[in-house]
Amino acid sequence: MTDRHTDHGAPLARFAGAILVVCPRCGGRATVAQRPGLPELRYAMELLFRPRRLVCAGCGATDDWEAERRGSALIGVTLGGTEDPYFGRPLWLQVRCAGHVLWAYDADHVDALAAYVGARLRERGPASPTTAMVPRLPRWMTAADRRTEVLAALAALRAQAARTSPEDRSDVAHERADRPRPRRSSYHRGGPY
Repeated sequence: MTDRHTDHGAPLARFAGAILVVCPRCGGRATVAQRPGLPELRYAMELLFRPRRLVCAGCGATDDWEAERRGSALIGVTLGGTEDPYFGRPLWLQVRCAGHVLWAYDADHVDALAAYVGARLRERGPASPTTAMVPRLPRWMTAADRRTEVLAALAALRAQAARTSPEDRSDVAHERADRPRPRRSSYHRGGPY
């Protein structure tokens, strides 16, 4: 736990580079990442539109995703929730906490959440709260009286990130028809809409 945390406005997309998910074939840990060989990112938000590949090191399962095209527009994904936005797979990193489900995309995401939740003094930087992850965290997660409980759950997620077998899967990381996310991000080649 630290005394101070300054939010520099990192968007949730910053943690969507490699998302740990439940494998559709074996139920172990798989990873959803950018396809290899793509040019360097200029902005984290580009991850919403980039081609992805799901790969399971345990059973060898693979799958590919590409953004939908409508005319000259690319229709990307909307981040957030207990399923990965590309393939709809349950996130590997989920745990029950304070009557809710606490989730993260990967170990870096867990560490960023723990740094904020564990800080006694939380400062916001100049970034816009509409794109920054920290200002959008739910109140139950950031409340001082829940700090110990949330930090314990984040420690459990950190340990979960290192596990890979189907038997290690969290009891909340299961198949469920989570509500569809009707809104998608879009990018028009001539510029944003």
